[in-house]
Amino acid sequence: MLLEELGVKKVVNAWGTITLLGGTTMSDGVVDAMREASKVYVDIKDLHKKAGDHIAKMLGVEAACIVSGATAGLILSTAACIAAGDSRKILSLPKTSGGDKNKVLVQQLHRNPFAKSLATAGAEVIFFGSSERTEEVDLKNSIGDKTAGVMYFAFDPQPGVLTLDRVVRVAHGYGVPVIVDAASELPPVENLRNFIATGADLVVFSGGKAIGAPNDTGLVIGRRDLIETIIRLEYYETVGSETFALLGRPMKVSKEDVLALVTALKQYVGRDHTGEMKQWDTKVQYMITGLSRSKKLPIPKLVYPGYGHEPRPLNIPIAALDFDGDGPNAAKEMSDKLKSGNPPIWAYVKDNVLFLNPQCLQDDEEKIVVSRLLELAG
Repeated sequence: MLLEELGVKKVVNAWGTITLLGGTTMSDGVVDAMREASKVYVDIKDLHKKAGDHIAKMLGVEAACIVSGATAGLILSTAACIAAGDSRKILSLPKTSGGDKNKVLVQQLHRNPFAKSLATAGAEVIFFGSSERTEEVDLKNSIGDKTAGVMYFAFDPQPGVLTLDRVVRVAHGYGVPVIVDAASELPPVENLRNFIATGADLVVFSGGKAIGAPNDTGLVIGRRDLIETIIRLEYYETVGSETFALLGRPMKVSKEDVLALVTALKQYVGRDHTGEMKQWDTKVQYMITGLSRSKKLPIPKLVYPGYGHEPRPLNIPIAALDFDGDGPNAAKEMSDKLKSGNPPIWAYVKDNVLFLNPQCLQDDEEKIVVSRLLELAG
């Protein structure tokens, strides 16, 4: 196998659909769709548009487009709000002039590494509210004549956050669009419509997580005018004798990724979500029962639904081992030992708690996780 030739080990993924481990596992149907696309030539712009129309109809939303990952979706959505369909701005981004609307507002409680990426679109990120609470007046006082949009990172429930419905109400009162980063907010499948139903103008999902598409895909749904600008930004335009590569050119989407995401989304929407949840619960119950035999490990607990606002997604069963009584770094130390084994096992650690997520565990890998932890505990 090529992985062996490269000297790369397969990982037992008890963390989840994270980019660092390759996203998710693709179905045979998704791989077949990529293979089909790889053998033909098509008009990419036509494919892009018709795939978006197909997805919009499938989800019952105004418009949709496929992007090269959720972060690309955030950048292009931000750029679309800044440009607002203006050809001059589309050609010049990420450079903006003094009179352009280029400020994007983010709650202090939503400060995270992805907020910084918005500057790639030419945005000036303005944080509002405090690190403890956000009120409507904080948003109102932050909106000005250069506000291009409000970015809402869907990390709820989170104490003190100004909820999406209130953000939408205030922002729309000033004619300001709202973008939702919902990269990790599937499942539940209903979220494919819930954020739009709440009034968001654009919603960004990762394709490489629960949807089951390649790790370098994403989906943006929402207002047609903004979606059309996003698609426009992904190509190049000729003005007179000069051709301009636009902001999204480095974020182009291959024909293989387009067909893969359409296929994966069809499968995801039609999936037996109740049955899938039961399978995950069976794996978690096995891990809890097995790990409970050890007197040297923390008593494993079922985290369902949610654990504060992490780990995500919040509504799936997860086994949690709280190492609080074993030293301040005990959970990380155990995680490092799991990673150093053969095969390496990756799990999520936060606040000295080790989380075991069943989402990406292959058949019987929950047994490997239990066996290794019992062995390490002694």
